[in-house]
Amino acid sequence: MHQTRGTPAMSRLLTGRSLTRTATAATLLTLAALTPATTATAATTPTPTATATTAPHPRITSAYELPGDRAYPEGITTDPRTGDVYVGSYTTGAVYKATPGHHRAEVFLPAGADGRNTANGLRADRAGRLWVTDSTSGVSVYDLRSRTLLARFDVPGPDDAPRMVNDIAITPDGTAYLTDSSRAVIYRVTPGQLANASAHGKRGELTVSHDLGTTIAPHPADAYTLNGIVADPSGRYLLTVDMTGGDLYRVDLATGAVREVTPHGGDFTNGDGMELRGRTLWVVQNRDNTVARWRLDGDGTTARLEREVTDPALQIPTTIAHSGGHALVVRSQFDKGGPMGPGTPTTPFTVADVDGI
Repeated sequence: MHQTRGTPAMSRLLTGRSLTRTATAATLLTLAALTPATTATAATTPTPTATATTAPHPRITSAYELPGDRAYPEGITTDPRTGDVYVGSYTTGAVYKATPGHHRAEVFLPAGADGRNTANGLRADRAGRLWVTDSTSGVSVYDLRSRTLLARFDVPGPDDAPRMVNDIAITPDGTAYLTDSSRAVIYRVTPGQLANASAHGKRGELTVSHDLGTTIAPHPADAYTLNGIVADPSGRYLLTVDMTGGDLYRVDLATGAVREVTPHGGDFTNGDGMELRGRTLWVVQNRDNTVARWRLDGDGTTARLEREVTDPALQIPTTIAHSGGHALVVRSQFDKGGPMGPGTPTTPFTVADVDGI
């Protein structure tokens, strides 16, 4: 959502429900996250904090610098064929490309490309396409080699109806699933729909595949809910997080059944972007400045917390992607003059490398 249109809404999205951690820890974390001087210092010298295990506190460094002083990055993805990294700007819609071995990213798609106001969720697929969600309208699909727009899919309904297209996952059969944080639904774009739209005007409409509105925990009418989404590597189910309720849901793709995943050792409050590799699930909790690593059971119905890193040096992290053995975490700085509040961000904006999570 564009900053000038979505500041109050994004603030609600990132606030979520009250933190379940102790009052003292929550107060210290909030002060650390919202104090510019603290964040600026932590960006270069991380301060050790308590974690879920006794492992050494991870080292947080800068992996990539992003151009521009208003980037406010949100989404990240890696090209499974080349290892290139793509990062989207929440405030401008620009998409940046970072190449392993080079510290500074370059503009891949300029601000406002093809009418996009934002670049939230990103996903590069094995067919050489880049999917970019625009929270205000839908999703655009690009050819990674030529940067050509292949198709755009819009949210159905009136343009002024609430919508917040957020994150995206792609199943092994090439179907894309997208969360809508306003409507608590999951949209679907099949390979057939993509091919048809590409051949007929490059426009299509998103199809609702799952409605979680009656399943998720009760929440205020104007609260945002579904955020991050990932697909089981076998294609059996999706996992999506309700950041307001702090719950994780499993969506069975064969039956459509939705059930809450049982957590052991923590919760998913303020859950944002996620990554799933095998049975290991990483969940980024933005306002908490936390990245958590969970272990799923064989059916994806329970999750056990293995490791948790909380540090103001994460600067309101929004999502995570692994590349070449590195855990890349987006530092949004949304609380420094972005959609979460006034202030001045530390520039350049960066993507962090978190060693140990």
